[in-house]
Parts: sequence; structure tokens; C-alpha cells
Amino acid sequence: MRTNTGLWWLLTVFFALVGMVYIVWNIVAHPDLPWYRAIEWVGAVALIFTSLMGALIAFYISRVHNAQGGELPEDVLTSDIDDGDPELGEFSPWSWWPIVLAFSAALAMIGLAVGAWMVPIGVGVFVIAIVGWVYEYYRGYFAR
Repeated sequence: MRTNTGLWWLLTVFFALVGMVYIVWNIVAHPDLPWYRAIEWVGAVALIFTSLMGALIAFYISRVHNAQGGELPEDVLTSDIDDGDPELGEFSPWSWWPIVLAFSAALAMIGLAVGAWMVPIGVGVFVIAIVGWVYEYYRGYFAR
């Protein structure tokens, strides 16, 4: 995480520098248009806020690293790949419910684009898919 913190601080400085260059360039770069000596606000604000967001992420990562009190496996040169492999949970490789859930989201989004009457159908399929996915271990061959 120390490397990630350094990279985010580097990105923060880069975007702040580019933002300042962008602002100065907008002010002095139009000698043929003397009436156009103004800041282009959309790009300037976007670059400055990008710098601030990079600083926010860098600060958060550095605080988390300090709170952990140790190094992550990614920072130790002698660690194996398995040292940083967390337990992600239990997933059903045979489950069809995620596909039904994706279909319900697609149906609702198509309903927003085509006709509002399709959105309740998508929501209904969504409810069925969520209930089916949550309770798939309570029936059939894999019931507990």
C-alpha cells in the first residue's frame, strides 16, 4: 500500500500541475483575440477536482496503511501469491439466477428507453430473481 499511496500522491501533483498549466495557458494563449482572456472553467475545474480526488484517495490509503500496523503481502518482496488471496465467499457455479437478474435489469433499462410499461415487468422479474438467488440453497439437491 505504500507504493499505491506514492502513486496516488504522484497523480495528485500531476493533475494539479496540469490544471495550473491549463489555467495559465487559457489566459495567455490567445494573442490574436485580446477580448478572450478568460479561464475556461469546465476543464480547469475538472483538472483541479481530479487532483483533489487523487489527494483524497492517497490520504485514505495512507491512513488505512498506518492503521493496519503492518505491511500487506503485496508490499513484501518474499511473499507468495497465495499470501494475498482472501476468502471471497461462497459462489454457486451452477446458478442461473445471476443471468435472470441481469435479464431483469436489461428489461427495466429497455423499458426506460422504449416504454414505461416494461419497467414494472422488469421489477417483477427482479424480485423473482433475487428471491430465487437468495433461497437457492433451501430447496432441491443442495438444500441444507
